[in-house]
Amino acid sequence: MWTSDFVTVNGLRIHYLRTGGSKPALVLAHGGTANGRSWTRVASALVDTFDVIAPDARGHGLTDAPAGEYSFTTLGNDLAGFIQVLGLDNPIVGGASLGANTVLSLVADHPDIARAAILEDPIFFLQSPEATQHWIATAVASLRAEAISLANLGLDGTVERFRLANPHWSDAELENAATAKLQVRDVFFTTFRDRFDWQAMLGRVHCPVLLVTGDPERGALVTAEAAAVAKRCCPTLEVAHMPDASHNINSDQFDRYLAALRGFLSRVS
Repeated sequence: MWTSDFVTVNGLRIHYLRTGGSKPALVLAHGGTANGRSWTRVASALVDTFDVIAPDARGHGLTDAPAGEYSFTTLGNDLAGFIQVLGLDNPIVGGASLGANTVLSLVADHPDIARAAILEDPIFFLQSPEATQHWIATAVASLRAEAISLANLGLDGTVERFRLANPHWSDAELENAATAKLQVRDVFFTTFRDRFDWQAMLGRVHCPVLLVTGDPERGALVTAEAAAVAKRCCPTLEVAHMPDASHNINSDQFDRYLAALRGFLSRVS
C-alpha cells in the first residue's frame, strides 16, 4: 500500500510514506516516539478516497535529527515546508497527540496551507502555558527513560512488552510501534521545549477543525471542559467524543473513530 520516499525541506531530509493516486491529499502527523507507519490502519481504510501521506517528524523514524530547538512551532514549520515542497494543493491535515499539537501550530501559523485539520487528543490543559510547559517537560523526560529501557530490550523484547500492555493490537501494530520507539534519537528528548498557549493559537484558526477526544478516566488528555473552551476559542471547531478510549483513541475505538473521521472528511473534501 505504502510507497517510501524522502524530500528535503530547508536542509532537513524528511522520510514519508504515501498511498498515492489522483485523490485529495490527507497528511497525517504521528505522535511522539511514533513514526508515519503508525497511520497504516487509518490509511488502509481511506486509501480508496484519499492520497494519504505520513511523514516522520524530525528526530523520529528515518527523518534527520539535527541539533537545535525542537518544539511544536518547529515541527509545524517542518510540516508546512513539507506540504509546500511536495506541491500539495490545500490538503487536509491531521495529527494525534504530539502530531495534533504540530497540526495546530501549522494551521495557526500558516493559515493558507490546509483546508481542514483533525486534532486527536492534543495537549489541551486548562492551566497556564507555564504549567503546560512543565507537564510537557516531565512527559518528555518519562519518554526518554522509556526509550533507554526499550533500547536494552531490543526489537523482540519491545514487541513482547507492548503485547502485554496492548493485547488487542495486531502483530503489525505491535512491530510498527516497537520499531518506532527504537528509532527516536536522543536529541528529540533533550532539546524539546514548548510553552504552547493552545487557546491563543486556536483563536487564530479559521479552517474547519475536528477535535477527537477520549475518556480522561482512561488516560485521554482532553476533558469535556477543555473541549468546550476549544469550541469557544475556535467557532469552526467540532468535537467528536469517543467513549471508553484512552490517549490512543484510534487504536482503542477504531470503528467509532473512523466513522467520525469519514463524516468530517466528507464535509470538508
